[in-house]
Amino acid sequence: MSYAEIILPLPLDGYFTYGIPDTLSERVAVGMRVLCPLGKSKKYIGIVANITGTKPDFEVKDIIDVLDGAPVVPDKQLRLWQWLAEYYLSPIGDVYKSALPSGLKAEEGWHPRTELFIGLTKQFSTGQGRQIAAGMLHRAVKQLETLTTFFELAAVNGDRGVTKEELMNQSNATAATIKGLVDKGILYTYKKEVGRLNDGGADHPERIKALSTAQSTAFDAVVSQFHDHNVVLLHGVTSSGKTELYIHLIAKAIAEHKQVLYLLPEIALTVQIMQRLQNIFGGRLGIYHSKYSDAERVEIWRKQLSDHPYDVILGARSAVFLPFRDLGLVIVDEEHETSFKQQDPAPRYHARSAAIVLAGMYGAKTLLGTATPSMESYQNAATGKYGYVRLSQRYKDIELPKVEVVDIKELRRRKMMNGPFSPRLLSAVREALHEGRQAILFQNRRGFAPMIECPTCGWVPKCDNCDVSRTLHRGLNSLTCHYCGAVYRVPDKCPNCGSTDIRGRGFGTEKIEDYIRDIFPEARVARMDLDTTRTRNAYDRIINDFSRGKTNILIGTQMVTKGLDFDNVSVVGVLDADTMLNYPDFRAYEHAFNMISQVSGRAGRKGKRGLVILQTKNPDLPVIRQIVDNDYRSFYRQLTAERRAFRYPPFYHLVYVYLKHRDERTVEQAAADLGARLRQVFGSRVLGPDKPGIARVKLLYIRKLVIKMENSIDYHRVRQSLRAVQQQLLQSRRYGALQIYYDVDPE
Repeated sequence: MSYAEIILPLPLDGYFTYGIPDTLSERVAVGMRVLCPLGKSKKYIGIVANITGTKPDFEVKDIIDVLDGAPVVPDKQLRLWQWLAEYYLSPIGDVYKSALPSGLKAEEGWHPRTELFIGLTKQFSTGQGRQIAAGMLHRAVKQLETLTTFFELAAVNGDRGVTKEELMNQSNATAATIKGLVDKGILYTYKKEVGRLNDGGADHPERIKALSTAQSTAFDAVVSQFHDHNVVLLHGVTSSGKTELYIHLIAKAIAEHKQVLYLLPEIALTVQIMQRLQNIFGGRLGIYHSKYSDAERVEIWRKQLSDHPYDVILGARSAVFLPFRDLGLVIVDEEHETSFKQQDPAPRYHARSAAIVLAGMYGAKTLLGTATPSMESYQNAATGKYGYVRLSQRYKDIELPKVEVVDIKELRRRKMMNGPFSPRLLSAVREALHEGRQAILFQNRRGFAPMIECPTCGWVPKCDNCDVSRTLHRGLNSLTCHYCGAVYRVPDKCPNCGSTDIRGRGFGTEKIEDYIRDIFPEARVARMDLDTTRTRNAYDRIINDFSRGKTNILIGTQMVTKGLDFDNVSVVGVLDADTMLNYPDFRAYEHAFNMISQVSGRAGRKGKRGLVILQTKNPDLPVIRQIVDNDYRSFYRQLTAERRAFRYPPFYHLVYVYLKHRDERTVEQAAADLGARLRQVFGSRVLGPDKPGIARVKLLYIRKLVIKMENSIDYHRVRQSLRAVQQQLLQSRRYGALQIYYDVDPE
């Protein structure tokens, strides 16, 4: 008898061993789905990770059934799962839950989409038969009209067939009319499987634009660098035409019969890029991200396993889990973006790292593209680990936008601010509107106001479940916690002192929108943040409207910073740079530099030079000057000196260890206990425990430890030690309900 090691969709380490009955032994293979019993009555769909002939030294149950005729998870994807579980200290069951669409994990499974079609019965399919049918209907005028319409549609559609819905719409017939034709034996109905995926049509390689001289030089350099490096960093300024260069590389890979994975940090970006790629690659292009329905994602997964998979997959971070046959190129666009790092739930992986590992398994090349490289990628390029190509010229030699710094501290002292807007910003927006141009206003905080306050006694409403203030959303007339999602009614009066004078503090995108509508009543205004883009179509609508000039001013959070391409934007306003610069995180300056530089790059992409108004209370900070001068190298040198001195990435690896419990004293004690145990192993590399910035979320109290490890350390032993210490701690009964999880290489 043989035995299978199974991955179950449970947050548990390791595999579950099951026996393979003789009746199923020839049908089971690695990567297949099998139905497995667990406990007295539960059943789960597991993935076969390994088959062995060695009998375990414990009793095992047999698998119940095999659900596939061929593996749904290829060997290389399984290896990627195992690497993610190992590197990010995550249970492999969590990796399985994150990787596979729900339709492939549920016992009831996925059902193909079917549609009701109309066919002509055999006896009426000839010319004579049609005449007979027409004769039968000489008194049923509506049925005759419907049948005539059917003949017309059948001639046009050919093998595609005629759907019942199409016939009803075209002939204005009712269901009863069609039923009458079926009852007379002239027509019949049948169900046919139809895909949920859009057919992109034929490919048009002739539509690929010729590269400029600078782009062509960069393209040749990338190809050359790929001979010596598996990973190449393309450092191109905003609007330098990186996407066009990607298109040429994709075409080259397809010509070599290789598949391409193109990763983007935000679903919003897929809207614009999809249109450009579909125009060229047609039906060769597949789209994959979490805004697609589960059934659509299952169909894409199955198509990738078929004999005719997509040549190019465009998607957000989850696209790394898709199966590939012959992956040749991976493109990670905007590689610096923090959105590539999964936060919750586990696994807390970085899609950039996962993509590089996946490419390595296939022997593929990886291109990292950005205008503002992450410190890790730039350091790898500087040390020769990655290839490096610089594209410093904007397309058609358009100048980089002019950045003006406005000291809002001084303006507020002189009472010259109009809410969150400086006079200079308002005049620039007014001038842009007058010229028929567009403006983008960037505020990295959604909602109407970050909090409300009673000015009489200072009362600020906090979330009942979390240690954060409630954010005011005036459009919904509610207070919302952005951590647990709890919604509260806006109070009429202060519960502390009874005052009815309750005011919002600070500015969110919703409040900015209200201000702008009042100041520029003639302008068409749109807002792009998490609240306005909850559906898949919402992204499309906002971006398309702005691209076509239907809206004049776009207000947004960091969504508007990420590689969007708008032709007519002349002004970008950064309303409050200090909220990013003063954030208590060692990456604060890096994130601020990247975000402000990226949003600045949305200005002046076509036509005349763009203008960026950067509002700050600290105009003398070196990072502000570096942003103004677009001086990444100076910024990198300054930051690397600090990072090296204080033992931060890219010179050290970080592991954050989080503990959660409903009782604060228990989590405090557990954190102290765990910290002491870890110091016995790692010594001074362990910092803490301490309270994180938000010390309670969803009624769970949180404590945090930080481990700083040299790049040269043996990470396999590190992970073994961490798991051993965790197991020792959890053996204590008082820590039974304690949650411990890790964030490796936090962003």
